[in-house]
Parts: sequence; structure tokens; C-alpha cells
Amino acid sequence: MSLEGKTALVTGGGSGIGLGVALALAREGCRVAICGRDAEKLRRAAAAHAAPPSILTRTCDVAHRADVERLATWAIQEMGRLDIVVHSAGINIAKRKMCELDPADFDRVLAINCTGFYNLLYAVLPDMRRRRGGLIVSISSIAGKRALPLAGPAYCASKFAATALATAVGLEERPNGIRITSICPGEVETPILEQRPVPVPAERRAQMLHPEDIAACVVAIAKLPPNVLVPELIVTPLYQEYL
Repeated sequence: MSLEGKTALVTGGGSGIGLGVALALAREGCRVAICGRDAEKLRRAAAAHAAPPSILTRTCDVAHRADVERLATWAIQEMGRLDIVVHSAGINIAKRKMCELDPADFDRVLAINCTGFYNLLYAVLPDMRRRRGGLIVSISSIAGKRALPLAGPAYCASKFAATALATAVGLEERPNGIRITSICPGEVETPILEQRPVPVPAERRAQMLHPEDIAACVVAIAKLPPNVLVPELIVTPLYQEYL
């Protein structure tokens, strides 16, 4: 199915997977809006798409529910509706082992990676229910399928919760024509790697997934007919175990 004329909202769209997804959807003919906490980063990200229509931008911290509600209202007013919503906003921290994990950092990781996704669902689902359709994609992680020591307890907890949230809400919303997909990538070469406790060598980065790989998955799912659902997709670099 063509995505020409569809509308999309992407959180965490200023860099990494979110930016890759936004650019891929825009190239498919979608009208795209991106959000994030850094206005200048969003401006540079939007400038990466030269063809019309231009990518819209708005600052938003997904951890703040009222901020996300304003984001959804703005996006619907600007684009008329939301056909595709992608939650790609996410963080991790350098001091991530339980023995060094600050409670405030734990709260912040959960607030963005999990509660941020809930806030987005809460804000966009009413309009999708009225229109009896829509696609929501959560960029989760294989750390949301099995605990990975490298990811740390906070990140694993947040991604397990986000994956469960997508599944539970997706089961509820199927009768309303709304499809919810969790994409669970392995290691991806994005700025979040800068928060690794140990720097990642260039040769390892080259072997990882790249944002455009995940973006291709989102586009493929979005192009499926509205009666087809992909509840979950695991995608990893060739070297990484996932079971």
C-alpha cells in the first residue's frame, strides 16, 4: 500500500532511530511531524529532508503528560489526523549497574521509555478510535524481551514494561481498527551508545544495525493492509544472539 498523503508523528525524531524513521516516512510521501527536547537538534533533523512537504517540528518531553497532550492536539490540528505514530524517544544512563544506579536515574529512564509511551498512547488513541483506524509503533528493544546485563536493570525494566504495554493495549484496540507493533532491535548504531560505560569500538559499530534498517521495518509494516497486524518484530545484527 502507498503511504502517499498519510500523516505520521515520531517522538525522539531529532536523532537516531526516530530521525531515520521520520526521513523514511517522508520519502514515502507522508506528512511527518517530529518531536524531542532539543529545538535546535529538531531543526537540523528536519533540514535533512529537502523535498516538500517539510517535516514539522515541536519540542516535547514525553515524560510530561500535559506536554504530550499538547503535542497530539498540535499535530492533529497541523496535519488533520494521525495515521502513523512512532514512539522512538528513549534514554539509558552510563551508571546502570544496580550497585551504582541512582534512584533519580531509574525514575527518569522509566518516565521516558515506558511512561512516555503510555502518555503518547493516552493522547493519540481517542482520535484514532473516532476514525476507526491507525498504526502505532513502539521502538522497544531485545532488552525488553530478555534481560541483558549490558543494558542495565533500569533500561531492561522500562523496555519490558513498554513491550507489555504495547501488547496489552493492542489487544484492547484491535476491535477499533488500531494496530500496535513493538519493534525490538538488538544493537543499533545511534547516539545512545555514548552512554555506554565502555566506549564502543568503530569496528563493532560498523557491524551493528543502523537507523535506516529499523526505518525500513517501520515503512514495511505501515504499507501492510489495515487488516494485517504485526504485533512484534525482533531484528538484530547478524552477530547478536536474541534468545
